[in-house]
Amino acid sequence: MPAAIYAEGLVKTFGDVRALDGVDLDVPEGTVLGLLGPNGAGKTTAVRVLTTLLQPDSGRAVVAGIDVLKHPNEVRRSIGLSGQFAAVDEYLTGRENLEMAGRLYQMRASTARMRAAELLERFSLADAADRVAKTYSGGMRRRLDLAAALVVRPPVMFMDEP
Repeated sequence: MPAAIYAEGLVKTFGDVRALDGVDLDVPEGTVLGLLGPNGAGKTTAVRVLTTLLQPDSGRAVVAGIDVLKHPNEVRRSIGLSGQFAAVDEYLTGRENLEMAGRLYQMRASTARMRAAELLERFSLADAADRVAKTYSGGMRRRLDLAAALVVRPPVMFMDEP
């Protein structure tokens, strides 16, 4: 089975701190991998490297069959990312947040609208779809953020502290 995520010897340092010390991963397509460890273990750093937000000091990483260092833009088009904190615009409605996410991925407006409606239902947010996100509970914001990460049906999804 092909790897959704492959990493070999990933190293990342911040000054004297070695956040990643030769990380190896081989995650087959269609599987779920959870990285567990104490605060400061490098989990978020690993996610940031694999999602092209940070460059490793050394090592190799491939996501969805695409080399992270050689083709970062292609990797970004092939992943969904939900970070530690919900990245929603609190002044937009839930529907507007999802439609905007679709438009940022260059979806047609009509397609983004349909996908937003589908995700609002799937994440039990349809009743609050037209309320501004700042009125959402923390859990609702988190679900909206996850929905936004899935707007384009990415083959690989990263969730940092879901």
